[in-house]
Amino acid sequence: MRAAALPAAAVTTALVVGCTAGSGPGDDGRGAPKDSQHSTSPSATGPSALAVKIDNAAAARPHTGVEAADVVYAEQIEGGLSRLIAVYATRLPKSVGPVRSARESDLELLRQFDRPTLAFSGAQKKLLPLVDKAPLRAETPGNAADAFFRGTDRPAPHNLYLKPGRIVPETPGEAALTTGFHYGAAPAGGTATASRTVRYPAARFSFTWSDSRDRWLVGMDGAPATTAEGERMTAATVVVQYVKVRASSFRDFLGNNTPYTETVGSGKAQVLRDGRAWDVNWKRAKPADGTSFTTGDGTPVNFAEGQVWVMFAEAH
Repeated sequence: MRAAALPAAAVTTALVVGCTAGSGPGDDGRGAPKDSQHSTSPSATGPSALAVKIDNAAAARPHTGVEAADVVYAEQIEGGLSRLIAVYATRLPKSVGPVRSARESDLELLRQFDRPTLAFSGAQKKLLPLVDKAPLRAETPGNAADAFFRGTDRPAPHNLYLKPGRIVPETPGEAALTTGFHYGAAPAGGTATASRTVRYPAARFSFTWSDSRDRWLVGMDGAPATTAEGERMTAATVVVQYVKVRASSFRDFLGNNTPYTETVGSGKAQVLRDGRAWDVNWKRAKPADGTSFTTGDGTPVNFAEGQVWVMFAEAH
């Protein structure tokens, strides 16, 4: 059974993070590419998880390498659209993408890991100082050009890909998954559930149970979600986590406010596994903690072994 253990290390990177380099326009109109400057930063206590910010616009699909992630987080961004964060610990695919820009709430979400590596295409200039101070290792085309490449099958900015092996030379391993999740036998009870839909203002995810696959089949915006190889994307466990989504102090180049998804606190959630759904409670007391999911009497809720999708849905 996997469970959370390690607190996030309170260390600071001293990176000057560049935005998207290479062919095509900059990412989301965010700052101009620049050369990165490195200074010595403390080493993590062990191999750390790799988190990659993934484009989820229709033009970015099908995704590459997302099926190898241990955890996939979905969050709301400007204009009611969505983006993904894929977290890798037990497997590293040859390539991942398309890669896009970071958001402020990503930094809070990733504090639960022990100085993870965050790969992204760039960020708004005003956000870069916060990225610099966050306890993570930031990797962008500006400071790791040999790890990123542009595909030729779609236009920029939906064609930037990462070669994980160029920035994470070894698979981090299960110990890097300090999420607080527990894996094992299903809890008692639950409600038989054939499908579940999660809606954002301008995006929609669906999860349909397949007995033959023993997995939830993933759909996006009314269409089946597939890998770059044409295989259906699936999840062993789906978590619909109800959180506060508030306005941040940042806006995109069109003037749209960037939503901030609060992942520290407590609230309600729904866990889907084995074709059933459980209404549960979630709690994350501080940023360095993982998130616990428990029944009404405080019993931890086990997830099914395999990929977990966490959908951050706005609490009402």
